[in-house]
Amino acid sequence: MKRQFLLYLFILSLLMNVFTYMYFSRKEASTQNKYTTLSKKFNDSIQTINNRVGEADYFSLEYNNRAQNYLAASDLDYSALAPKIKEDLLEFNSDPEGNKYVDQSKIGDQKFIINKIKILNHRWIIADYSNGSLWGEVLLMYLVQPDATIKFETISTYLYSQDLN
Repeated sequence: MKRQFLLYLFILSLLMNVFTYMYFSRKEASTQNKYTTLSKKFNDSIQTINNRVGEADYFSLEYNNRAQNYLAASDLDYSALAPKIKEDLLEFNSDPEGNKYVDQSKIGDQKFIINKIKILNHRWIIADYSNGSLWGEVLLMYLVQPDATIKFETISTYLYSQDLN
């Protein structure tokens, strides 16, 4: 009886070892497969995001070589010019009547000011403006004068209706 008990115990331990070995070997393969799948998915997502950023930055002074060359031909450094343009345009927000380049007059106590600016190339800027309850967008043209001042001109402006979110 003792012999049979030891034989059953041996067979049981052998089966447990086989099942344990199979479990961990398949678990490793499964984990490796999941890792490979996730890695491929993440790489695809990163590539998609990079493509979208590239498309979004197509109209941007930082990535527009032709506009940079145009400015360089005028002895202007675009990396130093971009912050100056933004600062100069935002200075008009301090006017008590609001920024004059948004082409919107003050409504009550709320003046229209420019919030965000994107320099598209060596001539154009698109900007977002609001008075706290109404929002709009404006397309501006800028020119760098020989005395290094910047002249702005409003090309077009659009004020969204209050019903839209």
